[in-house]
Amino acid sequence: MKKSYQSLEDNSTNNMIQVIYRRLASKMSSLGLVILLTLSTSLNAQEGDPVKGKQLYNTNCAACHQLDRKMTGPALRNVEARLAEEQGLDREWLNSWIRNSAGMIKSGDAYANQIWNEYNQTAMTAFPTLSDQDISDILAYTAATPPEKDDEVIQQQVVVQEPGISNKLILGALAILFALLAMALVLVRRTLNRFAEEKGLETIEEDKGLPIWKAFVQNQFLVLCSVIFLMLASAYFVYGYFMQVGVDQGYEPVQPIHYSHRIHAGDNGIDCKYCHSSARVSKHSGIPSLNICMNCHKSIYQVAEETQKEGIEEYGIDYNAEIQKLYKAVGWDENEQKYTGETQPVKWVRIHNLPDFAYFNHSQHVSVAGVECQTCHGPVEEMEIMYQHSSLTMGWCINCHRETNVKVEDNAYYAKIHEQLSKKYGVEKLTAAQMGGLECGKCHY
Repeated sequence: MKKSYQSLEDNSTNNMIQVIYRRLASKMSSLGLVILLTLSTSLNAQEGDPVKGKQLYNTNCAACHQLDRKMTGPALRNVEARLAEEQGLDREWLNSWIRNSAGMIKSGDAYANQIWNEYNQTAMTAFPTLSDQDISDILAYTAATPPEKDDEVIQQQVVVQEPGISNKLILGALAILFALLAMALVLVRRTLNRFAEEKGLETIEEDKGLPIWKAFVQNQFLVLCSVIFLMLASAYFVYGYFMQVGVDQGYEPVQPIHYSHRIHAGDNGIDCKYCHSSARVSKHSGIPSLNICMNCHKSIYQVAEETQKEGIEEYGIDYNAEIQKLYKAVGWDENEQKYTGETQPVKWVRIHNLPDFAYFNHSQHVSVAGVECQTCHGPVEEMEIMYQHSSLTMGWCINCHRETNVKVEDNAYYAKIHEQLSKKYGVEKLTAAQMGGLECGKCHY
Protein backbone atom coordinates (compact mmCIF):
# COMPACT_ATOMS: atom_id res chain seq x y z
CA MET A 1 0.00 0.00 0.00
CA LYS A 2 2.81 2.34 0.92
CA LYS A 3 4.65 1.58 -2.32
CA SER A 4 1.61 2.25 -4.48
CA TYR A 5 0.93 5.42 -2.57
CA GLN A 6 4.54 6.54 -3.01
CA SER A 7 4.49 5.86 -6.78
CA LEU A 8 1.24 7.77 -7.12
CA GLU A 9 2.78 10.72 -5.29
CA ASP A 10 5.84 10.64 -7.56
CA ASN A 11 3.72 10.57 -10.69
CA SER A 12 1.71 13.57 -9.54
CA THR A 13 4.93 15.48 -8.81
CA ASN A 14 6.37 14.70 -12.26
CA ASN A 15 3.17 15.78 -13.92
CA MET A 16 3.24 19.05 -12.02
CA ILE A 17 6.85 19.75 -13.08
CA GLN A 18 5.99 19.05 -16.72
CA VAL A 19 3.01 21.42 -16.56
CA ILE A 20 5.19 24.20 -15.07
CA TYR A 21 7.85 23.62 -17.74
CA ARG A 22 5.26 23.85 -20.55
CA ARG A 23 3.83 27.07 -19.11
CA LEU A 24 7.28 28.66 -18.86
CA ALA A 25 8.14 27.61 -22.40
CA SER A 26 4.89 29.01 -23.77
CA LYS A 27 5.44 32.34 -22.03
CA MET A 28 8.92 32.95 -23.52
CA SER A 29 8.56 35.98 -25.79
CA SER A 30 10.24 36.62 -29.10
CA LEU A 31 12.19 39.43 -27.43
CA GLY A 32 13.78 36.92 -25.07
CA LEU A 33 14.78 34.75 -28.01
CA VAL A 34 16.36 37.70 -29.76
CA ILE A 35 18.36 38.59 -26.65
CA LEU A 36 19.62 35.02 -26.32
CA LEU A 37 20.62 34.89 -29.98
CA THR A 38 22.41 38.22 -29.69
CA LEU A 39 24.34 37.09 -26.65
CA SER A 40 25.32 33.83 -28.33
CA THR A 41 26.50 35.72 -31.43
CA SER A 42 28.59 38.19 -29.40
CA LEU A 43 30.22 35.34 -27.51
CA ASN A 44 31.19 33.41 -30.64
CA ALA A 45 34.59 35.07 -30.91
CA GLN A 46 35.26 34.26 -27.26
CA GLU A 47 34.66 30.56 -27.84
CA GLY A 48 37.98 30.21 -29.63
CA ASP A 49 41.48 29.94 -28.22
CA PRO A 50 43.50 33.14 -28.93
CA VAL A 51 46.82 31.28 -28.48
CA LYS A 52 45.97 28.73 -31.15
CA GLY A 53 44.41 31.51 -33.19
CA LYS A 54 47.68 33.43 -33.25
CA GLN A 55 49.49 30.44 -34.73
CA LEU A 56 46.78 29.96 -37.36
CA TYR A 57 46.77 33.70 -38.10
CA ASN A 58 50.53 33.84 -38.64
CA THR A 59 50.40 30.76 -40.88
CA ASN A 60 47.40 31.65 -43.03
CA CYS A 61 46.63 35.37 -42.71
CA ALA A 62 49.76 37.38 -41.85
CA ALA A 63 51.09 37.42 -45.43
CA CYS A 64 48.24 39.71 -46.56
CA HIS A 65 46.69 41.12 -43.36
CA GLN A 66 47.73 43.10 -40.31
CA LEU A 67 45.62 43.61 -37.24
CA ASP A 68 45.61 47.40 -37.07
CA ARG A 69 46.34 48.65 -40.58
CA LYS A 70 45.58 47.94 -44.21
CA MET A 71 47.91 45.82 -46.24
CA THR A 72 47.08 43.64 -49.25
CA GLY A 73 43.80 43.06 -47.43
CA PRO A 74 41.89 45.00 -44.75
CA ALA A 75 42.86 45.26 -41.08
CA LEU A 76 41.44 42.40 -39.03
CA ARG A 77 41.28 43.79 -35.50
CA ASN A 78 37.76 42.97 -34.15
CA VAL A 79 36.67 42.09 -37.69
CA GLU A 80 33.67 40.03 -36.60
CA ALA A 81 32.26 42.73 -34.32
CA ARG A 82 32.85 45.44 -36.94
CA LEU A 83 31.12 43.47 -39.69
CA ALA A 84 28.16 42.73 -37.44
CA GLU A 85 27.83 46.40 -36.42
CA GLU A 86 28.52 48.07 -39.76
CA GLN A 87 27.22 45.54 -42.30
CA GLY A 88 24.94 43.28 -40.30
CA LEU A 89 26.96 40.20 -41.30
CA ASP A 90 27.23 37.17 -39.04
CA ARG A 91 29.70 34.35 -38.49
CA GLU A 92 28.15 32.27 -41.25
CA TRP A 93 29.05 34.97 -43.81
CA LEU A 94 32.62 35.10 -42.49
CA ASN A 95 33.00 31.33 -42.72
CA SER A 96 31.79 31.35 -46.32
CA TRP A 97 34.11 34.25 -47.25
CA ILE A 98 37.18 32.64 -45.69
CA ARG A 99 36.59 29.28 -47.32
CA ASN A 100 35.59 30.51 -50.80
CA SER A 101 35.76 34.26 -51.40
CA ALA A 102 35.74 33.85 -55.18
CA GLY A 103 32.47 31.94 -55.04
CA MET A 104 30.84 34.67 -52.98
CA ILE A 105 31.99 37.31 -55.45
CA LYS A 106 30.55 35.36 -58.36
CA SER A 107 27.30 34.85 -56.47
CA GLY A 108 26.78 38.62 -56.49
CA ASP A 109 27.09 39.18 -52.74
CA ALA A 110 27.12 42.96 -52.31
CA TYR A 111 29.73 43.30 -49.58
CA ALA A 112 31.97 40.62 -51.09
CA ASN A 113 32.10 42.58 -54.35
CA GLN A 114 32.64 45.83 -52.45
CA ILE A 115 35.72 44.43 -50.69
CA TRP A 116 37.02 42.90 -53.92
CA ASN A 117 36.81 46.21 -55.80
CA GLU A 118 38.15 48.26 -52.89
CA TYR A 119 41.36 46.22 -52.78
CA ASN A 120 42.14 46.36 -56.50
CA GLN A 121 40.25 43.17 -57.28
CA THR A 122 42.91 41.11 -55.53
CA ALA A 123 41.54 37.62 -54.99
CA MET A 124 41.77 36.28 -51.46
CA THR A 125 43.26 32.81 -51.08
CA ALA A 126 40.59 30.22 -50.28
CA PHE A 127 40.99 28.21 -47.07
CA PRO A 128 38.51 25.32 -47.40
CA THR A 129 40.46 23.19 -44.93
CA LEU A 130 39.92 25.55 -41.97
CA SER A 131 37.36 24.11 -39.60
CA ASP A 132 34.75 26.10 -37.67
CA GLN A 133 36.95 25.80 -34.58
CA ASP A 134 39.99 27.07 -36.48
CA ILE A 135 38.06 30.15 -37.63
CA SER A 136 36.78 30.68 -34.09
CA ASP A 137 40.36 30.57 -32.80
CA ILE A 138 41.51 33.10 -35.41
CA LEU A 139 38.62 35.47 -34.65
CA ALA A 140 39.33 35.12 -30.93
CA TYR A 141 42.91 36.25 -31.59
CA THR A 142 41.74 39.23 -33.69
CA ALA A 143 39.39 40.24 -30.86
CA ALA A 144 42.15 40.12 -28.23
CA THR A 145 43.26 43.37 -26.59
CA PRO A 146 46.33 44.79 -28.36
CA PRO A 147 49.44 44.51 -26.19
CA GLU A 148 50.91 47.70 -24.83
CA LYS A 149 54.54 48.52 -25.45
CA ASP A 150 56.95 47.83 -22.65
CA ASP A 151 58.06 51.08 -21.05
CA GLU A 152 61.42 49.54 -20.23
CA VAL A 153 62.13 48.82 -23.92
CA ILE A 154 61.19 52.40 -24.84
CA GLN A 155 63.53 53.77 -22.18
CA GLN A 156 66.32 51.54 -23.47
CA GLN A 157 65.78 52.86 -26.98
CA VAL A 158 65.91 56.45 -25.76
CA VAL A 159 69.15 55.78 -23.89
CA VAL A 160 70.71 54.11 -26.91
CA GLN A 161 69.82 57.06 -29.13
CA GLU A 162 72.14 59.33 -27.06
CA PRO A 163 75.48 58.67 -28.82
CA GLY A 164 78.97 59.52 -27.66
CA ILE A 165 78.56 59.20 -23.87
CA SER A 166 81.03 56.32 -23.50
CA ASN A 167 83.49 57.91 -25.96
CA LYS A 168 83.53 61.15 -23.99
CA LEU A 169 84.30 59.28 -20.79
CA ILE A 170 87.16 57.39 -22.44
CA LEU A 171 88.65 60.56 -23.97
CA GLY A 172 88.38 62.38 -20.64
CA ALA A 173 90.14 59.56 -18.81
CA LEU A 174 92.96 59.54 -21.41
CA ALA A 175 93.38 63.31 -21.15
CA ILE A 176 93.72 63.08 -17.35
CA LEU A 177 96.21 60.21 -17.73
CA PHE A 178 98.42 62.17 -20.15
CA ALA A 179 98.30 65.24 -17.90
CA LEU A 180 99.47 63.20 -14.91
CA LEU A 181 102.23 61.65 -17.04
CA ALA A 182 103.46 65.08 -18.16
CA MET A 183 103.53 66.33 -14.54
CA ALA A 184 105.48 63.24 -13.51
CA LEU A 185 108.10 63.83 -16.23
CA VAL A 186 108.55 67.45 -15.14
CA LEU A 187 109.03 66.39 -11.53
CA VAL A 188 111.57 63.69 -12.52
CA ARG A 189 113.54 66.21 -14.60
CA ARG A 190 113.71 68.67 -11.72
CA THR A 191 114.80 65.93 -9.31
CA LEU A 192 117.62 64.78 -11.63
CA ASN A 193 118.87 68.33 -12.08
CA ARG A 194 118.91 68.85 -8.32
CA PHE A 195 120.94 65.65 -7.79
CA ALA A 196 123.40 66.73 -10.51
CA GLU A 197 123.90 70.13 -8.84
CA GLU A 198 124.55 68.49 -5.47
CA LYS A 199 127.21 66.24 -7.06
CA GLY A 200 128.82 69.17 -8.81
CA LEU A 201 127.96 67.91 -12.30
CA GLU A 202 127.30 70.30 -15.15
CA THR A 203 123.74 70.10 -16.52
CA ILE A 204 122.91 70.80 -20.13
CA GLU A 205 120.00 73.18 -20.46
CA GLU A 206 117.68 73.12 -23.44
CA ASP A 207 119.27 76.20 -24.99
CA LYS A 208 122.77 74.73 -24.73
CA GLY A 209 122.29 71.77 -27.10
CA LEU A 210 124.25 73.40 -29.95
CA PRO A 211 127.62 71.71 -29.23
CA ILE A 212 126.03 68.30 -29.81
CA TRP A 213 124.89 69.32 -33.30
CA LYS A 214 128.31 70.68 -34.08
CA ALA A 215 129.89 67.36 -33.11
CA PHE A 216 127.33 65.52 -35.25
CA VAL A 217 127.96 67.71 -38.33
CA GLN A 218 131.72 67.27 -38.04
CA ASN A 219 131.30 63.45 -38.11
CA GLN A 220 130.84 62.80 -41.85
CA PHE A 221 130.17 59.06 -41.40
CA LEU A 222 127.19 59.73 -39.13
CA VAL A 223 125.88 62.33 -41.59
CA LEU A 224 126.13 59.89 -44.52
CA CYS A 225 124.39 57.09 -42.60
CA SER A 226 121.64 59.46 -41.50
CA VAL A 227 121.04 60.73 -45.04
CA ILE A 228 120.87 57.19 -46.45
CA PHE A 229 118.47 56.15 -43.70
CA LEU A 230 116.19 59.14 -44.29
CA MET A 231 116.18 58.56 -48.07
CA LEU A 232 115.31 54.88 -47.71
CA ALA A 233 112.60 55.63 -45.15
CA SER A 234 111.14 58.37 -47.36
CA ALA A 235 111.17 56.08 -50.41
CA TYR A 236 109.43 53.34 -48.40
CA PHE A 237 106.62 55.61 -47.20
CA VAL A 238 106.22 57.29 -50.61
CA TYR A 239 105.99 53.89 -52.32
CA GLY A 240 103.46 52.67 -49.76
CA TYR A 241 101.38 55.81 -50.22
CA PHE A 242 101.26 55.55 -54.01
CA MET A 243 100.48 51.83 -53.88
CA GLN A 244 97.32 52.68 -51.95
CA VAL A 245 96.01 55.03 -54.63
CA GLY A 246 92.85 53.49 -56.09
CA VAL A 247 92.80 50.67 -53.52
CA ASP A 248 89.64 51.06 -51.45
CA GLN A 249 89.73 47.91 -49.36
CA GLY A 250 87.57 48.43 -46.29
CA TYR A 251 85.61 51.25 -47.93
CA GLU A 252 82.26 51.41 -46.10
CA PRO A 253 80.13 54.36 -47.22
CA VAL A 254 76.79 55.31 -45.66
CA GLN A 255 74.00 54.76 -48.18
CA PRO A 256 70.92 57.03 -48.50
CA ILE A 257 68.72 54.05 -47.57
CA HIS A 258 70.24 51.52 -45.20
CA TYR A 259 70.16 47.95 -46.46
CA SER A 260 71.21 45.16 -44.11
CA HIS A 261 72.83 42.31 -46.04
CA ARG A 262 73.04 40.52 -42.68
CA ILE A 263 69.25 40.35 -42.41
CA HIS A 264 68.37 39.81 -46.08
CA ALA A 265 71.16 37.49 -47.26
CA GLY A 266 71.97 36.02 -43.84
CA ASP A 267 68.87 35.65 -41.65
CA ASN A 268 66.36 35.42 -44.51
CA GLY A 269 68.65 33.49 -46.87
CA ILE A 270 67.86 35.59 -49.97
CA ASP A 271 70.11 34.60 -52.88
CA CYS A 272 72.49 37.38 -53.99
CA LYS A 273 71.42 36.87 -57.60
CA TYR A 274 67.75 37.51 -56.77
CA CYS A 275 68.59 41.22 -56.38
CA HIS A 276 71.73 41.32 -58.56
CA SER A 277 70.18 39.23 -61.34
CA SER A 278 72.27 40.77 -64.14
CA ALA A 279 75.43 39.22 -62.63
CA ARG A 280 74.43 35.95 -64.33
CA VAL A 281 74.18 37.36 -67.86
CA SER A 282 76.03 40.67 -67.93
CA LYS A 283 79.44 42.21 -67.40
CA HIS A 284 78.06 44.23 -64.48
CA SER A 285 76.15 42.96 -61.46
CA GLY A 286 73.89 46.00 -61.62
CA ILE A 287 72.09 48.05 -58.99
CA PRO A 288 68.80 46.38 -58.04
CA SER A 289 65.66 48.32 -58.92
CA LEU A 290 63.56 49.51 -56.00
CA ASN A 291 60.69 47.51 -57.50
CA ILE A 292 62.58 44.39 -56.42
CA CYS A 293 62.53 45.69 -52.85
CA MET A 294 58.80 46.34 -53.13
CA ASN A 295 58.15 42.72 -54.12
CA CYS A 296 58.47 41.98 -50.41
CA HIS A 297 58.03 45.35 -48.73
CA LYS A 298 54.53 45.91 -50.06
CA SER A 299 53.59 43.57 -47.25
CA ILE A 300 56.53 44.04 -44.88
CA TYR A 301 56.19 47.61 -43.62
CA GLN A 302 57.95 46.98 -40.30
CA VAL A 303 60.38 44.46 -38.89
CA ALA A 304 59.91 42.21 -35.87
CA GLU A 305 60.25 43.87 -32.47
CA GLU A 306 63.38 41.89 -31.55
CA THR A 307 65.02 42.79 -34.89
CA GLN A 308 64.15 46.48 -34.42
CA LYS A 309 65.58 46.41 -30.90
CA GLU A 310 68.77 44.72 -32.15
CA GLY A 311 69.20 47.32 -34.90
CA ILE A 312 68.87 50.25 -32.51
CA GLU A 313 71.01 48.84 -29.71
CA GLU A 314 73.85 47.26 -31.73
CA TYR A 315 73.96 49.33 -34.92
CA GLY A 316 72.07 52.55 -34.12
CA ILE A 317 69.72 51.97 -37.08
CA ASP A 318 65.93 52.27 -37.11
CA TYR A 319 64.92 49.64 -39.69
CA ASN A 320 61.28 50.78 -39.80
CA ALA A 321 62.36 54.34 -40.63
CA GLU A 322 64.49 53.00 -43.50
CA ILE A 323 61.45 51.17 -44.90
CA GLN A 324 59.59 54.49 -44.85
CA LYS A 325 62.44 56.01 -46.89
CA LEU A 326 61.92 53.24 -49.44
CA TYR A 327 58.18 54.02 -49.62
CA LYS A 328 58.92 57.70 -50.13
CA ALA A 329 61.39 56.94 -52.92
CA VAL A 330 59.00 54.71 -54.89
CA GLY A 331 55.89 56.75 -54.08
CA TRP A 332 54.04 54.03 -52.19
CA ASP A 333 51.00 54.91 -50.06
CA GLU A 334 50.90 52.15 -47.44
CA ASN A 335 47.45 53.16 -46.19
CA GLU A 336 45.83 53.03 -49.63
CA GLN A 337 48.12 50.22 -50.81
CA LYS A 338 48.88 51.85 -54.15
CA TYR A 339 51.54 53.93 -55.92
CA THR A 340 51.07 57.70 -55.99
CA GLY A 341 53.42 58.34 -58.92
CA GLU A 342 55.51 60.80 -56.85
CA THR A 343 58.94 59.17 -56.92
CA GLN A 344 62.35 60.37 -55.74
CA PRO A 345 65.69 59.12 -57.13
CA VAL A 346 68.01 57.35 -54.70
CA LYS A 347 71.66 58.33 -55.08
CA TRP A 348 73.43 55.12 -54.14
CA VAL A 349 77.16 55.33 -53.33
CA ARG A 350 79.24 52.89 -55.38
CA ILE A 351 81.50 50.63 -53.30
CA HIS A 352 83.38 48.34 -55.73
CA ASN A 353 84.95 50.29 -58.57
CA LEU A 354 87.59 48.87 -60.92
CA PRO A 355 89.72 51.17 -63.12
CA ASP A 356 88.43 51.76 -66.65
CA PHE A 357 91.43 49.94 -68.18
CA ALA A 358 90.62 46.71 -66.29
CA TYR A 359 88.08 44.31 -67.81
CA PHE A 360 85.98 42.11 -65.56
CA ASN A 361 82.92 40.13 -66.59
CA HIS A 362 80.53 38.98 -63.87
CA SER A 363 78.70 36.45 -66.04
CA GLN A 364 81.99 34.77 -67.03
CA HIS A 365 82.87 34.22 -63.37
CA VAL A 366 79.37 33.58 -61.96
CA SER A 367 77.65 31.53 -64.67
CA VAL A 368 80.59 29.93 -66.52
CA ALA A 369 83.23 29.48 -63.81
CA GLY A 370 80.73 29.02 -60.95
CA VAL A 371 82.54 31.42 -58.61
CA GLU A 372 80.57 32.23 -55.46
CA CYS A 373 79.86 35.87 -54.72
CA GLN A 374 81.61 35.58 -51.32
CA THR A 375 84.91 34.69 -53.04
CA CYS A 376 85.38 38.32 -54.06
CA HIS A 377 82.91 40.21 -51.88
CA GLY A 378 83.59 38.42 -48.61
CA PRO A 379 81.01 37.18 -46.06
CA VAL A 380 78.20 39.41 -47.33
CA GLU A 381 75.65 37.48 -45.27
CA GLU A 382 77.36 38.79 -42.10
CA MET A 383 77.67 42.45 -43.14
CA GLU A 384 75.28 44.92 -41.57
CA ILE A 385 76.82 47.68 -43.70
CA MET A 386 78.29 46.60 -47.03
CA TYR A 387 82.01 47.29 -47.48
CA GLN A 388 84.79 46.34 -49.92
CA HIS A 389 86.22 43.13 -48.51
CA SER A 390 89.03 42.43 -51.01
CA SER A 391 91.71 44.74 -52.36
CA LEU A 392 90.72 44.08 -56.02
CA THR A 393 94.29 44.82 -57.10
CA MET A 394 96.06 43.25 -60.06
CA GLY A 395 98.17 41.06 -57.77
CA TRP A 396 95.06 39.85 -55.95
CA CYS A 397 93.42 38.81 -59.24
CA ILE A 398 96.57 37.07 -60.53
CA ASN A 399 96.98 35.09 -57.31
CA CYS A 400 93.37 33.95 -57.59
CA HIS A 401 93.96 32.78 -61.19
CA ARG A 402 97.09 30.90 -60.11
CA GLU A 403 95.45 29.15 -57.16
CA THR A 404 91.90 28.49 -58.36
CA ASN A 405 91.07 25.30 -60.22
CA VAL A 406 88.49 25.75 -62.95
CA LYS A 407 85.27 23.82 -62.35
CA VAL A 408 84.98 21.73 -65.49
CA GLU A 409 82.66 19.02 -64.16
CA ASP A 410 79.33 19.05 -66.05
CA ASN A 411 80.46 22.23 -67.82
CA ALA A 412 80.39 21.81 -71.59
CA TYR A 413 82.05 25.18 -72.06
CA TYR A 414 85.41 23.74 -70.90
CA ALA A 415 85.11 20.18 -72.23
CA LYS A 416 87.35 20.50 -75.31
CA ILE A 417 89.93 22.91 -73.92
CA HIS A 418 90.23 20.86 -70.72
CA GLU A 419 91.02 17.73 -72.69
CA GLN A 420 93.75 19.46 -74.73
CA LEU A 421 95.39 21.38 -71.89
CA SER A 422 95.32 18.39 -69.50
CA LYS A 423 97.53 16.49 -71.97
CA LYS A 424 99.79 19.51 -72.43
CA TYR A 425 100.45 20.09 -68.72
CA GLY A 426 100.02 16.47 -67.61
CA VAL A 427 97.50 17.31 -64.89
CA GLU A 428 93.93 16.33 -64.10
CA LYS A 429 92.78 19.79 -62.98
CA LEU A 430 93.60 23.14 -64.53
CA THR A 431 93.98 26.52 -62.91
CA ALA A 432 92.72 29.71 -64.52
CA ALA A 433 96.37 30.68 -65.11
CA GLN A 434 97.01 27.51 -67.13
CA MET A 435 94.02 28.37 -69.31
CA GLY A 436 95.41 31.79 -70.21
CA GLY A 437 94.35 33.67 -67.12
CA LEU A 438 97.71 35.50 -66.93
CA GLU A 439 97.67 36.91 -70.45
CA CYS A 440 97.60 40.72 -70.46
CA GLY A 441 94.85 40.84 -73.07
CA LYS A 442 92.48 38.91 -70.81
CA CYS A 443 91.99 41.87 -68.50
CA HIS A 444 93.44 44.86 -70.38
CA TYR A 445 92.31 46.03 -73.77
